[in-house]
Amino acid sequence: MLAIIAPGQGSQIPGMLNSWIADPLLKELLISWSDAIGLDLVHLGTIADADQIKDTANAQPLIVATSLLGAHALGIKKFAVTSGHSVGELAAAALSGAISEIDALRIVRARGIEMAKAASTRPAGMSAILGGDREEVLFAITIRKLVAANDNGAGQIVAAGDLKALAELAEKPPAGVRVRALAVAGAFHTRYMQPAVEPLRALVSSIPTHDVSNQVISNKDGRVIAGAHEVLDRIVDQIANPVRWDLCMETMKSIGITGVIELPPAGTLVGLLKRAASEIETFALKSADDLDAAREFAGRHA
Repeated sequence: MLAIIAPGQGSQIPGMLNSWIADPLLKELLISWSDAIGLDLVHLGTIADADQIKDTANAQPLIVATSLLGAHALGIKKFAVTSGHSVGELAAAALSGAISEIDALRIVRARGIEMAKAASTRPAGMSAILGGDREEVLFAITIRKLVAANDNGAGQIVAAGDLKALAELAEKPPAGVRVRALAVAGAFHTRYMQPAVEPLRALVSSIPTHDVSNQVISNKDGRVIAGAHEVLDRIVDQIANPVRWDLCMETMKSIGITGVIELPPAGTLVGLLKRAASEIETFALKSADDLDAAREFAGRHA
């Protein structure tokens, strides 16, 4: 059984679209998406520097566009489920058939803008916590009134909230733990993002939905979702609530997924899967040069 998954914010790297737009048809498609959402995705994905693509309002649509372009080039329709990490859920929603590619990009464009606005109103941040005892890590987060915003499994939890509390956590971490501050503008997937929820809910209510052709594993609780409206409702709610990628991986194991392809910009999620679910074979689709190998991989698992 095959799953196709999409990465979230932080996976972007400069020039990550260069190999894809060497295909004139893919470049033309990307230009049409840029025109539709009022953002130059070609520039951002080819010549923009790391600071430009770190900006939330740029990073989120760029990542989703890269995943969708990779999926478009891959052209695989026969897979069991799809899922995405955080903003990657919008790529997954399009892959599922719940919404169109262009509507996924319209939503993510607004999502990036609204989350950037919410982050600017109150200083906050995020830090990756690597290793240590899970319960001790969660206790250390809770007592500092922080939130486990991304529970990624494989010994990785991302804490979010007040900058001073995050600094205290880094100074006095639990035993066996490394704390690494993330280069993000705010405390995503926490109450700090609540101002972004209602504008996105209003936009999503106007987006046409379609029957789901491939089910979605939700970040909320790892459940497999088959209804388009529920897929979108959960994506909107997730803006201000934690991501449970650990549960998504558990679901992949429990339903019998044997192979996973991570769409570009790939690498982060297959790394987590290798540590948390080593029995599942993985493939990171990083560039257009990987397409033939990815199709062969899919043929063995679909």
